[in-house]
Formats: sequence, C-alpha cells, structure tokens
Amino acid sequence: MKIIIVENEQRARQGICRLIESIPGDYEVTAQASNGETALELIQQLNPDVVFTDIKMPYMDGITLIQEARARNLTAEFVVISAYADFQMAQQCISLDVTEYLLKPLTKNEMENVLTRLSARMKGERVYLKKEQKDDHLRSRYPDAHPMVLRALDMIEKDYDKKITQTDLAEKLGISPQYFSYIFSRHVGEGFATFLKKYRISQAQRLLRESDADKNQIAYMVGFSDVKYFHKVFREVTGKNLSEYLHEQ
Repeated sequence: MKIIIVENEQRARQGICRLIESIPGDYEVTAQASNGETALELIQQLNPDVVFTDIKMPYMDGITLIQEARARNLTAEFVVISAYADFQMAQQCISLDVTEYLLKPLTKNEMENVLTRLSARMKGERVYLKKEQKDDHLRSRYPDAHPMVLRALDMIEKDYDKKITQTDLAEKLGISPQYFSYIFSRHVGEGFATFLKKYRISQAQRLLRESDADKNQIAYMVGFSDVKYFHKVFREVTGKNLSEYLHEQ
C-alpha cells in the first residue's frame, strides 16, 4: 500500500509517518507534503493507494485537495486527520467518499485499524461489521471500530437498563454529540437511537426466554419507562407482538 501524508506541521507529519512505519504490513510512505497544492502534484505523479490529509493547510486545504483529486478521477483513498470534531466537515467528507475522519492525536491501535479497513476496502471487503461472534460482548461484534465507539458500546452494555442518551455518552467520551453520531453510525452501521432500541429489545428477548419476570416488568428492566412504548418497539424490531413471540418459544 503506497501512502502519501499531507500535513503542514512537520512534527505531526513525521509522527504520522513513524506511526505507519511501526505497524507490520505492506505499508509504504512514498511521499510527504506540507500543503494541498504540492500534495495534488504528488498524487498525480505517484498514484498512491491512500492519502492521509489534514484539513487546515496553506495554499490549498484538505477538502479542496480531495475535491480536486476527485475532479481529476484520481483513485486514491482519503483519510482526513483533523484536530476539530466538526460535524459539517464530517458530512462534507462523507459526500466526497472519504474513508475515515479521525481526530488528532492518533493512537497506534487506531492507525492499525484504519490500515486494516483500507486494505479490506481496496479488496472490496468490509471488516468493521462483524456480527456473528461467539463472544457475547458488544465490542466483539465490531472489533475494528473506532476506539471511542468501542468505549461507547461498553457503556451501552453496562447501562442499557438506565436512561442513556447520545449526548450523555459523547460528554463522557469528551467529544461533541455530532461527532459521536458520525463515528457511531459510520462504524456500527446504524444510528445510536436505532441501535439502542434494538439492543434493549434483544435483552428483553433474552429475559423472556431465561427468566420468570412479568413481561411488562421486563420493559423497565431493559430501560423503557413506558410499557406501551416497549410493546410498540418490540413489534417494530421483531415483527411480532409479545404474545406471538412467547407463543413461539
């Protein structure tokens, strides 16, 4: 995998380079650039597989670089590395088919996961939505997800029976709710609210099978504050009402 790093700060650029070089695999940093104009020339000359780029740079920013590369039909995959959790910027990156939108500073584990996903993407595969796992823990279903998403899954697994919101999780993780929404849906494959409803219903199904608890009491045990709403969501998720579900067990 041929890689170009675009970052106007030399120390940050070299840090990303060292991070990539520390990870086993066929990864080669073929060039570095301090601005978008130089990077565009290098991309046209070297035809890299992947470009890691900052957003705020002189002469040509990262978004403009990606737009220009797309306009020239250059096939490189782009990974944006930014110091800012900007939801609008993240949305713009999605529209440009950017592979990842990452926050500085990067960890070795994040970089390794990104490179794994990039390798899979170039082969036409997906590696971050692995649902069939013997391990019952939520994080085991998404082993290659962003570290903050994995931490959020741990929190959901621990506190799904309590009031839990996207804003609460984002605050605990130290990021904006908008950025949390972006990375969660990006790595899990659906929005937080939908995921939480489905997870709560899956826990309700488990309790219906394994416990003698009253079916209405189970609603409260899995985090619903309204029994009628629990029944409504149960039918939405399973396609059956509670009586039909219990009859089949």
